[in-house]
Amino acid sequence: MFAGIGGFRLELEKAGGFECVGYCEIDKYAKKAYETLYDTRNEVYYDDARKIDPNELPNFDHG
Repeated sequence: MFAGIGGFRLELEKAGGFECVGYCEIDKYAKKAYETLYDTRNEVYYDDARKIDPNELPNFDHG
């Protein structure tokens, strides 16, 4: 999923049981808004989904 301004993340946080470990957003204005709305200090950031190496993704499947 792409970060946008965080609508999807907001709903997952409301539902509970989810933790964001990273985000991807190529648009600099959407990224700035997202980082203003959410604490992203310990999250991995990707600027371009086409450049993501799946082997370097953080562990996001706790089930």
